[in-house]
Amino acid sequence: MKRLLLTLLSFALIVGLVKANPVFIPAKQRVNKRTQKTLSRIAIAGLGIESSTFSPALTEEAAFHAKYNADVFNTYPFLAIDSPLRHRVDWVPTIVGHALPGGTVTREAYESLVNKTLDMLKKNLPYDGLYFDIHGAMSVVGLDDPEGDFIIRIRKIVGPKTIISTSMDLHGNVSWRLAENTDLITCYRLAPHEDAMATKKRAVENLIARIENGKGKPAYKAYIKVPILLPGEKTSTRIEPAKSVYAAVAPASVQPGIVDAAIWVGYAWADEPRNHAVVMVTGDDKEKVTSEAEALARGFWDARAGFAFVSPVGDLKECLAKAIASSVHPFFISDSGDNPTAGGAGDVTWTLQQILARPEFKTDNGPSLIYASIPGPNLVKNAIAAGIGKQVEGYAGAAVDARFAPPLKIAGTVESIKYGDVDAEVEVSVKVGSVHVIVTKKRKPYHHEHDFTDLGLNPRKTDIVVVKIGYLEPELYAMLADWIMALTPGGVDQDIEHLPYKRIERPMFPFDKNMSEPDLKAKLVPLSGTK
Repeated sequence: MKRLLLTLLSFALIVGLVKANPVFIPAKQRVNKRTQKTLSRIAIAGLGIESSTFSPALTEEAAFHAKYNADVFNTYPFLAIDSPLRHRVDWVPTIVGHALPGGTVTREAYESLVNKTLDMLKKNLPYDGLYFDIHGAMSVVGLDDPEGDFIIRIRKIVGPKTIISTSMDLHGNVSWRLAENTDLITCYRLAPHEDAMATKKRAVENLIARIENGKGKPAYKAYIKVPILLPGEKTSTRIEPAKSVYAAVAPASVQPGIVDAAIWVGYAWADEPRNHAVVMVTGDDKEKVTSEAEALARGFWDARAGFAFVSPVGDLKECLAKAIASSVHPFFISDSGDNPTAGGAGDVTWTLQQILARPEFKTDNGPSLIYASIPGPNLVKNAIAAGIGKQVEGYAGAAVDARFAPPLKIAGTVESIKYGDVDAEVEVSVKVGSVHVIVTKKRKPYHHEHDFTDLGLNPRKTDIVVVKIGYLEPELYAMLADWIMALTPGGVDQDIEHLPYKRIERPMFPFDKNMSEPDLKAKLVPLSGTK
């Protein structure tokens, strides 16, 4: 009798806890309150960064701005609290972190974030699926192919049956072991990446569909290495031939028997064997999966000689001369070699030094020019102390990458100060002659009009706007009157054929222009968990 009473009391206690806190409901018994259907259980994890191995910078853990648990949902508008996808699945968000492109990630930062993710995954087993949100171009000190390493460690935790769906930047790299350990994989189809969030949503929807329709893992994954390595500024989908090469991806992906198709350009500023273009197609129809992959690879390879810069290019002297002589404004100049959104340190002073040395910009009456931007925490501190409208001087830049020019002394008038930016923390506009120099506490990319207007600057009314960037992001592109890309020095130098690669696989176009025809036959990747 006592044993029966204890059993009844225990049962009542469990029922009470479950009613008070749904987290006590076992994973496989979670149901949709409206439909009463059992919910699939899907984890979310991922880390993203482009890391230039040609930059002396190192990236620490804080740069990833990692989000944990429910905060992860804030990364994805399609998983907002009122979205259908949010309530269709029993989500288990762990850690998602996206860093501004930069230098190689320290091993300590990588291991810290990965181990935290793995610990969280262990605590919430089991899973029907896992959404793996990565960029694909991370480099880590002493470790090749970090994304491949990360997914193998995830697979050991979640087991062979969990379906993993991976979304990537088209400038990422797909190693064979990454392909082996993911079941569904896709990447952006536009550069600039106006379809980034749509791609992530597609990866999630593909995953949910394969779980809910009972089809599980696609039967076939076709993989083709395409021996091409090009900078993003030569593969923009705004222009040919990339426009047509990538236009073929969507039609291939909707063929019966195919789940998704993707082409990765790869990341040009890291020296690893995995850095090259890749085509992958996943699906259940072996013939279509392989034939579509081969057609996409052939289209990319045959177009290789046509890839060119997305804009006119020149050395800085030529670019400034054209901008000064131009009758249309604003005239944009991309300071491409130190582009912080491609992996540059962002603090190379070489270009700004050349600009401030030119006589045209020495007085207030010269052509108006905005320079965005240069990190200078001490100069920012001096500007705050001086105040708006006051004179300030101090050094900026070359704290990380001083290979091309030393720290630059800047003396001018404080025009504006802005606090609270997620990247820069503090931004200051300093007027030097006719140049408005944006100085930041920490490096920041300038991609949006409000980045300038928040500082009281009007790029639309400025003669020349110089931005540390490669191809212009959509808002900048929409306002230009003319544009040229300056081939400047830095960690993401566009002259990749003269960079000191030692480990990429050769032959490779454009390094070996007369190379023999490569093998573009599709290789079928084993299904994860079958080896």
